[in-house]
Amino acid sequence: MKKLLTIITLVAFSAGSAFAACGKKVTDEGTLKSFNAEKKEVTIEVAGGKTVARVLTPDSKGAEGIDKLVGKAVKVVSEHNKVDSVTGA
Repeated sequence: MKKLLTIITLVAFSAGSAFAACGKKVTDEGTLKSFNAEKKEVTIEVAGGKTVARVLTPDSKGAEGIDKLVGKAVKVVSEHNKVDSVTGA
C-alpha cells in the first residue's frame, strides 16, 4: 500500500511540473535604447519614459542584427523576461 501511495504521489508531482509554464506573453512597444551583447540583454524605453530589460535566448526570433535597431521603434514579445521575438515597428 505504501508503494502504491508513493507512486501516485510521484506521478501527481511530475504531472504538475509539466504544466508549470503559464504561457503569459508580454508585449513591449517603444524605442530600443541599448543592446548588451555580453549579457544578451535589450533595454526598451516604453511609454511614459519607463525602461524595461529583456534577455535574448537562442530561440529568440528576429534577434539577428538587433544592434542595428538601437534608437529605432521596436516591438518585443517576451515571456518571463525572455524574448520570444523582436520586430521593427
